[in-house]
Amino acid sequence: MKPIRFSREEIADIKARLRPYFRDELEMELRDLPAEMLIDFLAREIGPYFYNRGLYDAQAIVSQMSEQVSEAIAGLERS
Repeated sequence: MKPIRFSREEIADIKARLRPYFRDELEMELRDLPAEMLIDFLAREIGPYFYNRGLYDAQAIVSQMSEQVSEAIAGLERS
């Protein structure tokens, strides 16, 4: 599987979201390098779980839509 990579803009947004959490919940100041290391770790170690969940959800939607299409086609059958 290809590694999960984020753009500079995405990393900046993620850091902006992590900092208040660390400050408010953990009473810690999260600086740039540790934040980027944490993001890399999460992407590498936990990201695949989120990615796979997204795939499973997408597969369920495609399956549901395929069933609806099959039903619609069956409704067009002539006797």
